[in-house]
Amino acid sequence: MSSRRVTLIGVPLDLGAGRRGVDMGPSAFRVAGVDERIRQLGYEVDDQGDLPVKIQETQGPGDPRLKYLKEIREVCERLRDTVERVVEGGGIPVVLGGDHSVAMGTIAGLARQAHRRKGKIGLVWFDAHADSNTAETSPSGNIHGMPLAVVLGLGTPGLVNLAGFSPMVDGSRAALVGLRDVDPAERANVRASGIGAFTMRDIDERGTRSVMEEAIKRATTGTVGIHVSFDLDGIDPDFAPGVGTPSPGGLSYREAHLAMEMLADTGKVVSAEFVEVNPILDDRNGTAALGVELLASLLGKKIL
Repeated sequence: MSSRRVTLIGVPLDLGAGRRGVDMGPSAFRVAGVDERIRQLGYEVDDQGDLPVKIQETQGPGDPRLKYLKEIREVCERLRDTVERVVEGGGIPVVLGGDHSVAMGTIAGLARQAHRRKGKIGLVWFDAHADSNTAETSPSGNIHGMPLAVVLGLGTPGLVNLAGFSPMVDGSRAALVGLRDVDPAERANVRASGIGAFTMRDIDERGTRSVMEEAIKRATTGTVGIHVSFDLDGIDPDFAPGVGTPSPGGLSYREAHLAMEMLADTGKVVSAEFVEVNPILDDRNGTAALGVELLASLLGKKIL
């Protein structure tokens, strides 16, 4: 990372999730000391607080195939514009979620800013789930199961066109790491998107280093920088219990840190988001604290 200024943007969004509580994620990260941890690494920190988000109690879900679509799009538009301004000003946007729907706004802002410079964004997405449903394939209608499909150009026009063009990220320049829970109908979407999908079996058989080398190659080839989107349910629930959709058999503590360290070593990470922390389900805020430490590794923390 060439910039030494990190801008924190909280997005207390839970409208895309099936379980309540992830709206408290930004506060959990702050309680875990995210700003001070970043400062310890020599960065200037600008915490812009939380974007305004409507709550479920005052809204109806609307279309059951795309619950809270209007409200989620409004949040993503605000986040898109905020991220774009931060990048234009030379900062590193770090988004604190909130459910994974926020990624559509983050990546729209990054992609739009890169597009003006005739550049492309690379993407490394950590998740237990494929997040590649559409209105036609989703069993729940929860939009947090759709954002990866959206940024890769699949889904409803109201979301796919957030950046003003589609896809926001080319599948050939994207990698999904830690996959182990895929809805049957979304498998075709994963294949159609062209993303490099690395399951936990790949990590078990090949090792984290080999998988990350390939993921990084995809995200750095022909791009102006890498965005890292990290759903904490990508980590095994033994280490990260405070998530809404836990799935056993995920990344270990050290596997996750190695992935962040390897990304940091590229010097090409331009932005990140950490999402889906649910403090209601957590043990003494340990999942948010782990997220803070992973961010530190991504920003260049060294063991020696």
